Formats: sequence, structure tokens, C-alpha cells
Amino acid sequence: MAEMNPFKIAQQQLDESAKKLGLDQATHEFLRWPQREYRFTLPVKMDNGRTRVFHAYRVQYNGARGPTKGGLRWHPDETIDTVRALAAWMTWKCAVVNIPLGGGKGGVTCNPKEMTETEKERLARAYIRAVARELGVHRDVPAPDVYTNPQIMAWMMDEYETILGESHPGVITGKPIAIGGSQGRGDATARGGVYVVREASQKIGLDPTKATYAVQGFGNAGQYAATLHNEILGGGRLVAVSDSSGGVVNKDGIDPEEIVRFKLETGKVSGFPGTKAITNEELLELDVDILYPAALEGVITDANAGNIKAKLICELANGPTTPGADEILHGKGTLILPDFLANAGGVTVSYFEQVQNTYNYYWSLEHVHEQLDRRMTDAFNAVFDTREKAKAHMRLAAYMVSVTRVAEACKLRGWV
Repeated sequence: MAEMNPFKIAQQQLDESAKKLGLDQATHEFLRWPQREYRFTLPVKMDNGRTRVFHAYRVQYNGARGPTKGGLRWHPDETIDTVRALAAWMTWKCAVVNIPLGGGKGGVTCNPKEMTETEKERLARAYIRAVARELGVHRDVPAPDVYTNPQIMAWMMDEYETILGESHPGVITGKPIAIGGSQGRGDATARGGVYVVREASQKIGLDPTKATYAVQGFGNAGQYAATLHNEILGGGRLVAVSDSSGGVVNKDGIDPEEIVRFKLETGKVSGFPGTKAITNEELLELDVDILYPAALEGVITDANAGNIKAKLICELANGPTTPGADEILHGKGTLILPDFLANAGGVTVSYFEQVQNTYNYYWSLEHVHEQLDRRMTDAFNAVFDTREKAKAHMRLAAYMVSVTRVAEACKLRGWV
């Protein structure tokens, strides 16, 4: 269906904000499309001696505010449209937290779960050989995303440096700390989201130390959200979590540290002692104060938005709420912290990594946390103030902040 095409959704969200801002037609049309996109065909020799051919992508959506920045996804369902949409959202994400970067994204259509470590290394190096001339700390900087990790980033950085014959640690972020990674990158996405929940709770009169919360999706971001909620906000009661195999609920509370340990040991949350089974769909409709969707896109739709009871939704996943659901939830008075604001902590600390790489001086963990807190708080306040002035829902307000900043840069450059 066209309406569920992620790039069509990204364009629809931009169209709404352009209309609200009264953006001129040329600027609006320019911002609807990527500036550059690349497709690559990668032959990779597998461990059995046979060669497999992989299809790969890199989209540089908009570089008006600085070098493009964005993760690299390895997924069997990867398409040019998912990469385009994510590159667009990265553009708005970098702008909303006011870091001097544009938006980009990359992808390889593959199933890394079926590949050995040596096969992954060959694929990582093949990708860099194909795209190297388009990358650089002043051009385009990849990072980890779905099914890629710091080790894969290390191989990619090494291949890039081999091609150039020089040290260029800032060309890739999300690297292991031993070769130029930043302190605080591991939990940055969730930490940034919890900082924003703290600010939003104050605005709507919700006491987060007494609030109930649920986490849908229990990968990296979901696990950290479960534990950091208590650590940063000084309390709160986790009542439900879920992953791809199902979920668990206990209205009296679930120990965040214990269920993270259980997930890491067993690979799932199902069967956690003292809980009842619950589906992912049921978790979304629980009577909780705060909901963290941290799994896949499109889980909150026109069909279930009317049944969602959370007062505050913090989107740690990309695109978990459809445009129609946005309108329904806004009408009910639910405050949504949209994905490209709520999960911008990851790219913000990636930016910090680039900065540290560039001037070859590295920050303490405390300094990273302090700078991240300041960026996320300022971003939330800019979006919330726009929401109040424009009488718009939070996603539209976030778009208005971002699009205004990107459009201004495009005009100052004389592009439109």
C-alpha cells in the first residue's frame, strides 16, 4: 500500500509542515527529495568459495547544514525507499537538535543472521570500496544501525583508511572506544529519550517518580530505557515489556535490571518470573502513564490509536506512529515525543564522536552526558514552544522547527 511506504509517509509529514509554515513552492519541492542517492552491486566471496551478489544503497538527503550523517542498515527487506525515508528523518533529526550536520542513510539487502563473521567483514569492506569516494568527515559519515555494530564500523574505517593511506577516524562513528569511539554512545538513544521525558513530564504535570511505564521492543534502546527511566527520573514503575517473541506484564512492577539480565541470558523476555504473558499489541493499549515504543515502525495506527491510554509516548523507534494515529492521539490529549526528537540522542553523541576525532581530544563520560542533556533539553523546549504557538501536535511542531532551519540554510546558500 502506498500510504505505508515509509518514504511516502516522510513526504506527507514534510508536506503538512510546509503548508503550516507557508513554505514557498521551490523550497518545498526541493526538500521533498534526496539531493543524491547511490546504488551499488557488491560481489562478495563467501566462506564456501562461492560469490554472492548484494544490493546496497547510500542516500545523502540534504547537506545544507553540514556533512550528511546517518546509519547503515543490513536487513533482508532493505529497499531504496526505506533508506530514503530514514535519510529524510535524519535530516530533520540533526536539525531539531541543532547540530551542524545534514541527513544520510545507507543499507545493504542481506540477512546478517545467516552470515559468518568473516563474510560480514568482506561485505563491510566491499561496501566501503564502492562508496569511499562519496564519504569523508566533511562529506558523509556513516554509523551503525539495524544489524550493524561497532566491529563492522571498525572494519569499514580500516578499509577507508587503507584506500586513502591516512588516518581518518571521523569518517565513521559508533566505533569501538579503543579506536576513536566516544564514551556514552551505547545508551545515548535511550538516555536522550529519557531526558526529553523528564522535560515533557514537567510541562504536563506528570510526576515521573510515581509514573507507570511500559517498553515495547527490548533491544538496545528498550533495555536502556527500562533502566535509565529509574536512574535519571528517580523512580517510576515498569509494568510491562515486550520483544519480537511476545511480552510480559506485572501491574505491581518489574525490576528493570533483572529483566534486562533475563533477556541477555535467555534471548527473550517471555517467561520472566512473576509475570503474565502479553502480546505486543496488548502492551500498547495498557493503562500506563508513559509508553516507550522501541521496536518497529507502524505499530501505532488508526486502528489502535483510540485504545491507547498512555499520557506520554516517547518514540525510541523510527516511525512507530502513522500520520492518522498522530491526529487521533493529539485529539485525545496524548503528548507524543516524536521519533526524530526522542531518539536523537544517538546521532547527537555520534556528532560528539566526530568532534572528538577531528581535534584528537576525548571527553569524559560525565561531559558527554552533560552536553547531551543540554542539547536534548534545548531541542524539546524549541519544539514545545512551537507546538504552543502554532497549536500543532508535537510531530508537526518538530518538523516546523527542523524544516525552518534546513530551509534557511538552503536559501542562504542560494539553492532556492
